[in-house]
Amino acid sequence: MTNIAICGANGKMGRTIYSCIKEREDCTVTGGIDRNTVTDLDYPVVDAPSKLPVKPDVIIDFSNPACIDSLLEYCMSTGTPIVIGSTGYSDEQIAKIKNAAEQIPVFFTFNMSLGINLLVQLAKKAAAVLGGQFDIEIVEKHHNQKIDAPSGTAIMLANAINETLDNSKTYVYDRHSRRQKREKSEIGMHAIRGGTIVGEHDVIFAGHDEVITLSHSAASKTVFAEGSINAAVFLKDQAPGLYDMSAVLG
Repeated sequence: MTNIAICGANGKMGRTIYSCIKEREDCTVTGGIDRNTVTDLDYPVVDAPSKLPVKPDVIIDFSNPACIDSLLEYCMSTGTPIVIGSTGYSDEQIAKIKNAAEQIPVFFTFNMSLGINLLVQLAKKAAAVLGGQFDIEIVEKHHNQKIDAPSGTAIMLANAINETLDNSKTYVYDRHSRRQKREKSEIGMHAIRGGTIVGEHDVIFAGHDEVITLSHSAASKTVFAEGSINAAVFLKDQAPGLYDMSAVLG
């Protein structure tokens, strides 16, 4: 049995994660962390990890990048593994996450979906075959409440493609101010925000007289919740290090 604490317990993702855990027999929730401690959840919710009533086996974080310092401090001081599912981290915060992984198991990915991680692998394969001849554009769509743009998943896709192409590409996020032709070295990244779109990502390889599009669409937050829970169960017994979905998939 894996005892899990949820950071962002009162948020939409936190509640979705709890709903999924209740349907499983290999894990349970022992506590939650949220700045709003007034809740109808049937487990204790505190406003700081240090106030958790019991030490969890793993923390799943879907809160806010502003919480990462206190979470990492707690996890390193107690030896608690952490699954990080939030996005929008700065380079400095990502560096702190990687440094923490030298002391504790850290699962860090920009997207917990199995389908998205397959999309990454397909995009890398396509880039290896087409990257020198085709222009590459990434379009991501999310709900109108999402703050960061482009999405962490779009960045993850771009980075995977760029690594496949020996980091020869530069990222272009906005074209309205660029009065020039598209450079072959570019990966264009475009963000759409509207309605209740959970998450859609298209990787477009545009060549001469043909276009190949790789797409993924999430219909609900459940796919991300289940991915994070699988990651937590996996992470419980791991050695210190930085893990992502490829480790879970084997």
